[in-house]
Amino acid sequence: MSVFADLHVHTTNSDGAMELSEVPSAARSAGVSVVAITDHDRLHPDLPTPVSVVDGITVVHGIELRVEAPDGQHLDLLGYGVYPTPELADELERLQTDRKQRGQAIIDCVEDRLGISLDLESREGLGRPHIARAIAAHPETKYGFSDAFEELIGTDRPCYVARDVSSFERGVELLSEASGLVGLAHPYRYDDPRSALDLTSELDAVERYYPYGREVDTRPIERAIADNNLVPTGGSDAHEDVLGKAGLSKEEYRHFRSAVTL
Repeated sequence: MSVFADLHVHTTNSDGAMELSEVPSAARSAGVSVVAITDHDRLHPDLPTPVSVVDGITVVHGIELRVEAPDGQHLDLLGYGVYPTPELADELERLQTDRKQRGQAIIDCVEDRLGISLDLESREGLGRPHIARAIAAHPETKYGFSDAFEELIGTDRPCYVARDVSSFERGVELLSEASGLVGLAHPYRYDDPRSALDLTSELDAVERYYPYGREVDTRPIERAIADNNLVPTGGSDAHEDVLGKAGLSKEEYRHFRSAVTL
């Protein structure tokens, strides 16, 4: 399927490698006409409206918000067509403060454990991929990017530090008030996909297309779409500069766009 709209893209505003100004060129290289910027727990300061045109590419202002489900599982919500409310802005400020403190704790742990200096300072928007890149780039370590997660900073690894995230209910409430559409990201990246999909009864959409790198049974997603009248979304979850690995066709994007209330 030709991807017309890649609705899951990250920039340097969180843990992506591209500046916003570089996104249009990457989109054109991939034959993509629409991109949603969905930075982690952070709105993009250079996207003042829910939908913009940047260098000829339609850009939907979005966000990816980590939340904790009632069963304790951490999930990611995607808000599309965001126009921030004061309540959302306050919660994002709290989350960024926690992210900054958590990032510094991970950096300190890695440096102490490996006996090195990463020359990296925690900041708003910093995520574990930034730390993994710094570990991989350091001349005195044996770790590659993936190794850094698997052996040092991944969940339950020695330098992992948990985050203080919003509850599912609070996240849905905040995004529903500030966004035109709220969906569940990548259902098959969670430990319990079925439990995550059960919660789509409280949402507007679900990420139907996603580059998992493995075969997944999409029938539960299709059932959730049918049972809960969800809008299918899709995106590459791009953290580098390659777009279009997954997303919506032109016809599917029209359906998505008509459902985004602005």
